[in-house]
Amino acid sequence: MSSSSPSAEASGPRLLDTLREQVRYMHYSLRTEEAYVHWVRAFIHFHGRRHPSELSAAEVESFLTWLAAERQVAPSTHHQALSALLFLYQKVLRLDLPWLSDIGRPKYVRRLPVVLSRDEVARLLAAMDRQPEPHGLLARLLYGTGLRLMEGLRLRVKDIEFERQALIVREGKGAKDRVVMLPSSLEDALRGQLAHVHRVWSADRAAGLGGVQLPHALARKYPRAPEGWAWFWLFPQAEPSLDPRGAGLRRHHVLDQTFQRAFRRGLAAARIAKPATPHTLRHSFATHLLQAGYDIRTVQELLGHADVSTTMIYTHVLKLGGGAVRSPLDRLGDPPVDGMTTTPRPQSPLPDTLPPSTARFAREPEPCYRISPATPNCTAAAISAF
Repeated sequence: MSSSSPSAEASGPRLLDTLREQVRYMHYSLRTEEAYVHWVRAFIHFHGRRHPSELSAAEVESFLTWLAAERQVAPSTHHQALSALLFLYQKVLRLDLPWLSDIGRPKYVRRLPVVLSRDEVARLLAAMDRQPEPHGLLARLLYGTGLRLMEGLRLRVKDIEFERQALIVREGKGAKDRVVMLPSSLEDALRGQLAHVHRVWSADRAAGLGGVQLPHALARKYPRAPEGWAWFWLFPQAEPSLDPRGAGLRRHHVLDQTFQRAFRRGLAAARIAKPATPHTLRHSFATHLLQAGYDIRTVQELLGHADVSTTMIYTHVLKLGGGAVRSPLDRLGDPPVDGMTTTPRPQSPLPDTLPPSTARFAREPEPCYRISPATPNCTAAAISAF
């Protein structure tokens, strides 16, 4: 490498900082920012810490090929890495390169979601109730409302409306808001959780701890709002932590990794041999609603899907098992239906010898061609045809 080339020590941090600024300018989520920084850093290290402006289509494709062939990542992960590199070249480096549109895209394969039966859900929730709080309540809330994990963790005090029996989901996937039902069976547990959370909030105010994180610029518009009770988390973390974007020490909501570990312990305790995750509770919510007779549009609105085709995947789950078609193997022992028997009728034995006139059961078909009178046999007719 020539000495004039920008080194990773000089260009790497500045480039990643510029990437972060551009992601925030586009109002992408913190998860998207972390993912893009991860893939751009991996891309730079894969090519010996060379600056991306020095690399071409061959280097980009070699990195993506390494992910697919050597690391064997899923198509969704492959697509995420490609999106990060396209964002880097188009939005950060401002390079209009013709080969960007020629890079192959991974092919998506739609998989059927993992769904738990009602009995499995009941066993899992009973096992989650034995976990430290608030994991049991959060698991019941995810199944009872169909929320995504991060949507449940980011709930605030103001998002619960007991009078309307509703939960307000703010800035869900795609930055969209929606309203879902509040299960009446969770009302007492949620009121108890609010009483516990209020004690935590009061202790933070007495200790002078900074307020919670607010979306966008609301903290500047309403300076006292971060310390307000209405904006406090429904599921706060046990201890304060440093804000990932440099806002100091404050109380965050429960981390998703913490609940995921508790969920795996609950699966093991319930003896459920399925590759389930917290998102499986959302899949089970949608499937059980469709089984109960609710229409697909209602389920689509509750899940927050922009396109009904996304919700239609759960109708494919309903077709599995014995709910649609019964295997013919299971019908072998059934009683006769409409005079038809399932076992063959016994046939009378044939005599040892038959008269010549009745021993022939079928007559040989006539030939489909006519033999010329001048041709003595079939072989000669075949030879004469050539």
